[in-house]
Amino acid sequence: MDNIKSYVLQHKDRFINELIELLKIPSVSADTAYCQDVIDTADAVKVSLEKAGCDHVEICETAGYPIVYGEKIIDPSLPTVLVYGHYDVQPPDPIELWTSPPFEPVIKKTEIHPEGAIFARGACDDKGQMYMHVKAFEYMIQSNTLPCNVKFMIEGEEEVGSVNLKTFVENNVEKLKNDVILISDTGMISNQQPSITTGLRGLSYVEVEVTGPNRDLHSGLYGGAVANPINILAKMIASLHDENNHITIPGFYDNVEELSLEERAEMAKAPFNLENYKKALDLNDIYGEKGYVTNERNSIRPTLDVNGIWGGYTGEGAKTVIASKAFAKISMRLVPNQEWEHITKLFTKHFTSLAPAGVTVKVKPHHGGQGYVTPIDSIGYKAANMAYTETFGVPAIPVRSGGSIPIVALFEKELKSKTILMGFGLDSDAIHSPNEHFGIFNYLKGIETIPLFYKYFVELSK
Repeated sequence: MDNIKSYVLQHKDRFINELIELLKIPSVSADTAYCQDVIDTADAVKVSLEKAGCDHVEICETAGYPIVYGEKIIDPSLPTVLVYGHYDVQPPDPIELWTSPPFEPVIKKTEIHPEGAIFARGACDDKGQMYMHVKAFEYMIQSNTLPCNVKFMIEGEEEVGSVNLKTFVENNVEKLKNDVILISDTGMISNQQPSITTGLRGLSYVEVEVTGPNRDLHSGLYGGAVANPINILAKMIASLHDENNHITIPGFYDNVEELSLEERAEMAKAPFNLENYKKALDLNDIYGEKGYVTNERNSIRPTLDVNGIWGGYTGEGAKTVIASKAFAKISMRLVPNQEWEHITKLFTKHFTSLAPAGVTVKVKPHHGGQGYVTPIDSIGYKAANMAYTETFGVPAIPVRSGGSIPIVALFEKELKSKTILMGFGLDSDAIHSPNEHFGIFNYLKGIETIPLFYKYFVELSK
C-alpha cells in the first residue's frame, strides 16, 4: 500500500497532465463534426497503453468508431482481468452554461473537492475513470507487482449506444476471454464512504415525430381549425404518467422486479440527506413515483423521461405559426427482467394509439440495453470491497445505480463472466451536464485502489 501511495505521489503531476491532454480532444461520438477527433483519441489511448506496458495493442476497426484492444499476458494459467472503458464523450451543449470551455480543462477548487477537480467534458465519464486503469496498470508493471493477465477493451461509441460493440464481442470471444470484467464508469457515495454498484438499469431510447398539415401555417388564419402537432405532442407526453407518476403504457410493469421490504431496508442504510440533495439541485421539493423514496425512484424503479422536445419557431422575437411537425426524444430506464426491445414495442404501440385524427405519428427506436445485477458473494465483489476497505479505511456499501451500461449484460451473455463496477465519481460531478468535473482526490485514489483489486482477486481465486 505504501509503495502505491509513493508512486502516485511521485508521478501525480504527470498523471494529471496526461489526463488533461486526453481531455483536450473533443471526442464527441454523437456529432460527425468531431469524427477525426474521436479517431485521434483512439490513437492516443493506444499510445498510452503501449507506454504503460502492454505487450500488444491494436486499433480494431468496426462499422463505426474503432475499439482499442491491449493485453499483457504474463502466464496463461493465471486469472485474466478484462478492463472495459470508453474514450468517447457526450456533446458539450449547452455551451453557454459552462464556466470554462468544455475542451479546455482547468483545475478548480470546490466545496466537495477542496484539493481541486478537473473541469472538462469527459473528465469523469469516462476518460478520467478509464485512464485510472491505465495508470494503475503502469504502476504494476513498473513495480513488478502485476499478479495476473490483463486485457483492455476501450471503445468509442458508448455514448451513442455501443452500436458496434456487440458484433465485436461476438466475433472475438476467445480474444476477450477472461475471469472477471472490471469497469469504472459509475460513482460512489462520497469521498469518505466508497460503494460498489451492484445493479444497473436498462434503457430504451426513442424519438417521436408528430405531423399535422403539410406545411407550417399562419396561426391566425388556421388556428383552431387544424390540429397543432406541438399541442398534440404535449398532450400525448403528459398522458404517459398518471396522477401517482406511474407510467401508463399497458404491460410496462409486467416483468418489473419487485424488491422485498428487507432488500429495500438494506438499501436505506446508505447515507443520504434529502435536504442536501434538494439544495444541491436548487429544488424546493422532490418528485416521483408514489410509494417509493428518492433513492428507490432513481435506482430500482423504471422511469420515462422526455430528453428533448422541439418544433415550430424558436428563434428571437415572434413568429405566429402552427408547425407542420413536432418532435421529442424519450428515454425509459428499465429494471432487471424488463426486456428493452419488448418495452420499445409496447411504447410504440401505445404512443401511436394516442394520436387523434388530424395528425400522424412515427416512433423511431434509437438504442437500448438490458439491466444488470451482480452478486455480492462473488470473488470479484469481495476483492473490490477489500481494495476499497484498504484505501478508504471503511468497507464499501453495495448500491444500485439508476444509470445504464447496456454492454454489461452483453458481456455476461457472450463472455460468461461477471462484471465488477468500481466507480470513483460522485453524483455532483455533473456528468452529461455543463461543468462536468472529476476530483483530483478521486482520480488518484482510483489509481491507488485498482492494483489492490488485482492482488485480492488473484489471492481469492486460488
